[in-house]
Amino acid sequence: MPGPGAFLVGDEERREVEEILESGYLSRYGSLDNPNFKRKVAKLEEEFATIVGVKHCLALNGGTGAIMASLAALDIKPGAEIIMPGYTYIATMSAVIAVGGKPVLAEIDESLTLDPADVENKITSKTQGVIPVHMLGNPCDLNRIMPLAREHGLFVLEDCCQALGARYKGRSVGSFGDMGAFSLNINKTLTAGDGGLATTNSQRLYERAFGFHDQGHIPSLLGVEFGSRTIMGINLKLNELTGAFALGQFKKLDKILQTLKAKKTLFKKALAAGGIRNLEFRKISDPEECHTILTVLFPDAAVARRVADSLGTITVFDSGWHVYNNMEHLLAYTDSEGNKPYRRHMLPRTDDILKRAVNLSVGVVDAGIGASFGINILSTEEEIHQKADEFVKVVRPIVG
Repeated sequence: MPGPGAFLVGDEERREVEEILESGYLSRYGSLDNPNFKRKVAKLEEEFATIVGVKHCLALNGGTGAIMASLAALDIKPGAEIIMPGYTYIATMSAVIAVGGKPVLAEIDESLTLDPADVENKITSKTQGVIPVHMLGNPCDLNRIMPLAREHGLFVLEDCCQALGARYKGRSVGSFGDMGAFSLNINKTLTAGDGGLATTNSQRLYERAFGFHDQGHIPSLLGVEFGSRTIMGINLKLNELTGAFALGQFKKLDKILQTLKAKKTLFKKALAAGGIRNLEFRKISDPEECHTILTVLFPDAAVARRVADSLGTITVFDSGWHVYNNMEHLLAYTDSEGNKPYRRHMLPRTDDILKRAVNLSVGVVDAGIGASFGINILSTEEEIHQKADEFVKVVRPIVG
């Protein structure tokens, strides 16, 4: 089930892709003297760097690749501890493990994002960095996380994969940390089917990330081997077809964000007016969030599960590979020292919050995050009120 961009695919994407099909030139590399080379990937990088307000952007084949390339650029040491929330997609953990680091899971708070107080509790002499995840389009409390990281000499890699377009205190997410990572998969704000973007203000980190994403190469449109390589790389490149589709989607970003904000505001007001006692919504860190999900918090886990069952959905705790308890491959993971660092219920506050939480779709309709009940970006005002009435009718007898 898709994110908002997938609902709006149309002429903009078609025109961009047709230009590549007509040219027959598919690689992100080429000569500016070749009229068939349309440099769509390079244009996407330039455009997104401007949107985020950073000096550099690197396009990759996915959000996971963006995280991996960023971690490689940041020179993760073998066994280095990287703090991240226990509520995030498995890719945040697997990318760290893939480059030789050790994920250290920390608690979330009622924003469903990383709790800065527990970040401080988890810092040790082996800690090298922090990955705040702007979960479900809601920015983390960067006003607390950034000074804490700087105080302890830690890098910050913002995982913005679910928050493309979100802003915090007037700035785009992905512009605060040493690097930021974004996703363009089918469930995100904008989509190209797949794809990722890494952002930074550091020339050095950009060059290292670029090298990692393509066999150590120095950034160049030509894709030729020159200069002295400083990093061993793999292949995470984005092709021109995907870059072209993404460029078409990016023309719709402002419209998508404005539409979602209006529809979520209406949906939330309708629910709040339903006379349901003890109805709370998750803490929103900044009003310029993505507005893709509306999360409701109930007094206890039993009530939340009864509500979810009655709506034909599930609690956030019972959803898929975004909840550490449900990541069987992470729980089975054995580190280089023979230890199993992860176990169920190791984050009691996170468990309590997620057991009481139900996600309602607004822009992202995805059963994998427990958001199969709600509205979408195409829902009319009448349909929004109908869904709100259905929610109230079901929930009020349960919670009063």
